[in-house]
Amino acid sequence: MLDRLMALVALVFFAPFLLIIALLIVAFDGRPVFFSQMRVGRGGRMFRCYKFRTMNRNSERILADLLAVDAAAREEWRQTQKLVHDPRISCLGAFLRKTSLDELPQFWNVLKGDMSIVGPRPVVASETWHYGDKIKEYTSVRPGITGLWQVSGRSDTTYEQRVLLDCEYIARQSVFLDLAIIIKTIFVVLRRDGAR
Repeated sequence: MLDRLMALVALVFFAPFLLIIALLIVAFDGRPVFFSQMRVGRGGRMFRCYKFRTMNRNSERILADLLAVDAAAREEWRQTQKLVHDPRISCLGAFLRKTSLDELPQFWNVLKGDMSIVGPRPVVASETWHYGDKIKEYTSVRPGITGLWQVSGRSDTTYEQRVLLDCEYIARQSVFLDLAIIIKTIFVVLRRDGAR
């Protein structure tokens, strides 16, 4: 209930920003405004996770073409499911990611009960192999908009470190830890630490 109340307050507070960002995306790159993807939730249940679209509309083709010819990019993608120099990201998208504004629509996921404000980062099914035998721990809680990984280096960490941080959060979770992570998140976002 606390998660949903905070999400509702956040959606009302950020409503003008949501509208402005949506209009900018349409103006710069057309529709769709939102990007949605199936992610692994509590109990292994799949849910549709929402973000503002930060990639060009032909991003899947751009990625496929890059991975077909660039062995280093292929290995980086296999290890982290991310690219440091990602050619799919639009100019506006790079700004939204750097400021974490692209994640504001996830408050809707919290309101729906798919996510929490604080928890492990939601992953796609193809990433679950990184968790190995710890996947049951991961799926024992709802994924979060922010979490221990996001305030501990974020994209500057390895995927192995991310798994350890997720498991550490699950083992230590409490209201006080959640509040500490929320407060730290504000400073991390303002400094843009590890944002890509």
